[in-house]
Amino acid sequence: MALKFIGQALAQQIDAELMNPAVGGFSIDQLMELAGLSVAQAIYKQYDRKTFPRVLVVAGPGNNGGDGLVAARHLVHFGYRPTIHYPKPTNKDLYKNLQTQLHNLKVPFTDNLPDALAKTDLILDAIFGFSFSGEIRPPFDSVIKTLKQSKIPIASIDIPSGWDVEKGNASDLGLNAETLISLTAPKEGAKNFKGHHWLGGRFVPPETAEKLGLNLPEFPDTDQCVKIA
Repeated sequence: MALKFIGQALAQQIDAELMNPAVGGFSIDQLMELAGLSVAQAIYKQYDRKTFPRVLVVAGPGNNGGDGLVAARHLVHFGYRPTIHYPKPTNKDLYKNLQTQLHNLKVPFTDNLPDALAKTDLILDAIFGFSFSGEIRPPFDSVIKTLKQSKIPIASIDIPSGWDVEKGNASDLGLNAETLISLTAPKEGAKNFKGHHWLGGRFVPPETAEKLGLNLPEFPDTDQCVKIA
């Protein structure tokens, strides 16, 4: 049976079940930590740190951005030198704590995107996740436009930012990612993704995966990610 690609409603259902105390028992902090770790591990496996040491993490205001901030922390410990562009920080303790953790590791934050792009080897797109819909609003419309004009390789978390979660990049307004790191299960919009495709998020209980027919691949050894294309 082939790996199942899921739509927005099912992705939301899975998250709800995972964070239901009577079902999954996970907190948002736990899921974000595990997701961010799997992203960092996929980056490590796909992009040699000697060739791509400088990683620009472009973070959005939601959970996708939080995954990116967690990934940045792990990338430091994996030997990379991340920089954070976080144009619309979220004023919640969880996100403040993630920023504090990065500040403690001396990870620089920058508001100057063009300058940051001139000093990076790889972009980690953590702007929009599976909850995104509608038009790309400021300030992210200009951010995505700037990233699209760059020739630097992009790795996207869960779905390339600007893509419709179910229809893909039909409008051609989204990012042209070289690598996609899907979380939990790949999204329907990524069926026609052409590039390196990884799956991260090794936390879905087997009963949940079986009930929803996800047909998830096995994760090798202690890895938190697996390459699916």
